[in-house]
Amino acid sequence: MKKLLITGASGFIGGFLVEEALSLGYETWAGLRASSSRQRLQDARIRPIDLTYDDREALTRQLADFAAEQGPWDYVIHNAGLTKALSRKDFFRVNALYTHNLIEALAAAGCCPRKFLLMSSLSSYGKGNEHTFAPLRTTDPQLPDSDYGKSKLEAECLLRRQTHFPYVILCPTGVYGPGERDYFLEMKSIGSGFDFSAGLHPQRISFIYVKDLARATLSVVGHEGISNAQYFVSDNAVYTDAEFARMVQDILGKKRLLRIRIPMGLVYLACLCSEWIGRMKGQSMTLNRDKYLILKGRNWTCDASPLWGKLCLAPSYDLRSGLEETLAWYRREGWL
Repeated sequence: MKKLLITGASGFIGGFLVEEALSLGYETWAGLRASSSRQRLQDARIRPIDLTYDDREALTRQLADFAAEQGPWDYVIHNAGLTKALSRKDFFRVNALYTHNLIEALAAAGCCPRKFLLMSSLSSYGKGNEHTFAPLRTTDPQLPDSDYGKSKLEAECLLRRQTHFPYVILCPTGVYGPGERDYFLEMKSIGSGFDFSAGLHPQRISFIYVKDLARATLSVVGHEGISNAQYFVSDNAVYTDAEFARMVQDILGKKRLLRIRIPMGLVYLACLCSEWIGRMKGQSMTLNRDKYLILKGRNWTCDASPLWGKLCLAPSYDLRSGLEETLAWYRREGWL
């Protein structure tokens, strides 16, 4: 049985990666902090491990002890990271430095995997061309403007420069599904009869349902012909923010919806106020100045056909079917 480590296993995407790995028969090790919720990690086959990312020497000793007792992992999916943070330093510490520490500790401990997969983000490229609205391709220059995107790009560069083991970088677009909390806020607002959109002009967006992301990720891990490569992950379709809202409205059965497009100046003020409140509370907020840069972009679309073509697969969910399953889950769990 092949051994697999999934970091960030207690998070939204991580939980689905663990489920997919178990279904495929991997000996699945879940990297998670002692304080992390294990609500979605109840399967007795899951093997938890708390890795000390912030101390490379301690992490090296920990991995050496692990390798001596269990043998090295065959594969590593590094999914742990921050999507929102109180400060710029937090993004680079967790998304870039911790990735570097893990890479170097694996090598120093003699625990090199057969493949290391980094879960990055479309944000590492920055927004696409807002004149042609052509979808981003992995051969395009990476020009992120958000600190989140810059920290993800730094992690990618660190991985590409290392020579210890083969790697793959996946850059998902907007990921939604059961348990996701950011898109849920918009769905909840629509359920209450209000659709607030950022900017006076439509935003073009691509999406990936979390189950399709998990299936693609584990397919890449097990594919012998994929290494030292980078791919976008989406359902290969383009939507507007208005189309997304109409789908949610239709699935929820809302006959009336007040649609409000908010000028970006007011969106910035809202993000600024939200960030200030978060600082007062000592917690990161969904709306902040870094997120404003993502909301401001009008073209967040990408070409994921190289990945699906290489895997000889197709997404199982389009946006409509994914939203139907997601909203049914929110209702069933009492979120809506």
